[in-house]
Amino acid sequence: MSTYMYALLILIGTFIAAISQVMLKIEANKPHKSHLQEYLNPLVIFAYVLFVGTTLLSILAYKGIPLSMGPILEATSYIYITVFGVKIFHEKMNRGKAAALVLIVSGIVVYSLFG
Repeated sequence: MSTYMYALLILIGTFIAAISQVMLKIEANKPHKSHLQEYLNPLVIFAYVLFVGTTLLSILAYKGIPLSMGPILEATSYIYITVFGVKIFHEKMNRGKAAALVLIVSGIVVYSLFG
């Protein structure tokens, strides 16, 4: 498997982890009758199963990419979370958040081209 395929595994895993975070936030915003019900419900359990799956994807991906590349690719999670926050949770986008995303994307591009 090529380095690009391993990098794609990390990107897919990062995207799935972002979806898991959205699932957990959706469930956290709901009222629950007890603490046990808050954590032992199908959506939360499935979100944690997805997290375990993404961890396994990362372990597999690190077999084929340099250790320094992983955190750069995982930084794409900030982009996914911001988009999900704006679209799903109707969070406000401000100049500071936009500037931070531009810096993150710039860092990913610079590393990809010159790293």
